[in-house]
Amino acid sequence: MAEHTIGTRIKALRRERGLSQDALADLFGFKDRQTVSAIENGVRRVTASELLLAVEKLDVSLDYFTDPFRLDGEALFSWRQTGVGQLELTDYERTAGQWVGAYRTLAAQVGRRTPLMRHALGLTKQSSFEDAMHAGERFVEEFELGSVPAQALSAVMQDRLGILVLLVDAHKGISGAACRLPEFDAVLIARGEVEGRRNFDLAHELFHILTWEAMPPKHVEDIIDFGGNRVEQLANNFAATVLMPRTTLEPFGEWSQLTTDRLVTRLNAKADELGVTSSALRWRLVALKELTAVEARAIPEAALRNNGHEDRSEPPALFSQTFAEVVAMAIDQGCLSVRRAARLIGLPIEDLEELFAIHGIDATLDL
Repeated sequence: MAEHTIGTRIKALRRERGLSQDALADLFGFKDRQTVSAIENGVRRVTASELLLAVEKLDVSLDYFTDPFRLDGEALFSWRQTGVGQLELTDYERTAGQWVGAYRTLAAQVGRRTPLMRHALGLTKQSSFEDAMHAGERFVEEFELGSVPAQALSAVMQDRLGILVLLVDAHKGISGAACRLPEFDAVLIARGEVEGRRNFDLAHELFHILTWEAMPPKHVEDIIDFGGNRVEQLANNFAATVLMPRTTLEPFGEWSQLTTDRLVTRLNAKADELGVTSSALRWRLVALKELTAVEARAIPEAALRNNGHEDRSEPPALFSQTFAEVVAMAIDQGCLSVRRAARLIGLPIEDLEELFAIHGIDATLDL
């Protein structure tokens, strides 16, 4: 375990407990706070006796300081959620952090490199919504997302941008999250959401990843499709454009001249084709001036729910092929035990092989 990691975790725990560096120095018996500062910044090593003292005085397990999968003090999360309590969100963030932290550690051990450089959008809080939409159009063009961008977006994010994408069984009320680490970025999406919602959240979180330095997102954001603070509105306009670029919508023809019934039918059918929600398509058409806001609001919400379908489709496979490949390679190379892999993923051991098979990975697990 690197010294800077232990120091980072001590700093995170100190802040979580509301302690000053002076207070922590007193607790450890150090002469001054400069010693604490040196430890937190990785300048001074922590002795074995001091580490055990930290376990005792801060009332945590030794695992808190030694588990390489933890992200305490290193990761920044931005959550899209509705009605999730702080304690529940904090607990789930620790779980999600274990997945991201495990990928970071195991990828390095099996030879999967994280990106050398990050991509960024040239947007700021002063950018207009039109600027965000223009950036979305260019993203589709430059990364060749094709006529149905939703189908290619996840692969482009992982293969060309180096962003880890995880489809997860999220706590009720959590839609998705962006995660920022010094080495790389990750996006988590609730796989239990309908397809259109999953795709929109993915594109929305992509915006946050690509603009994190210029406009860091809040730790917690309430889900508002076309509202919220300015950063969230910029993210929504970018996401809608990435999934529904002008060139993809133009061949569909006129919209405003349709009767309500025909408009609903076309919205639902085209939304299915594009992998978006009918509601998102409706407001994208307003942005393109293909519909007026009055016409859009006149459409019955019930007619657009679930794109007009009674049944929801089955959720996609858990996590992602990229994540599953790294876990399988780590097991095969002896970097990770089968039992720990099962605990990490939250599945019975006997279900691990099935998960790998779903992602097209041939793995035989020996206990």
